[in-house]
Amino acid sequence: MTVDTNNYYGNISISDNAIRTVAGFVALDCYGVVDLVAKDLKDSAREFFRKERYSKGITVSHIDNRIFIDIHCILKYGVSISAVAESLKKSVKYSVENFTGMMVDTVNVHVVGVCV
Repeated sequence: MTVDTNNYYGNISISDNAIRTVAGFVALDCYGVVDLVAKDLKDSAREFFRKERYSKGITVSHIDNRIFIDIHCILKYGVSISAVAESLKKSVKYSVENFTGMMVDTVNVHVVGVCV
C-alpha cells in the first residue's frame, strides 16, 4: 500500500516499505534498542529469508492522512524501559513526519524482550 498526498509540487506516493525503513533506521539509532524483531512466528520465518534489517518488526497502517506505526523491539538490559519507549516514540514520530510531510497519529512500542 502507499500513502498519497498532494501539495503544490504535485501528487506524492510513499510506500509503506519506505516508511518502515525510515522508522526502523531511527529505532535502531535510539539508545537502548538492541534489535527489531518480528511480532509472531509466521513473520519471523518470512523475515529470516529477507535481507531487510531495518523494516522487520515494524507495522505501518494508515487511514486518510494519519499514519499508525507499531514497533516490536528488544531493549538493552539495565535501561529504563519507559524512558527508552518514550524516546523511541518521539524520534520515530518526528522522523516519519519530517520524511512524509503527514501526521503520525500513534507510535506503539512493544518490548518483546531484554538482551544482556
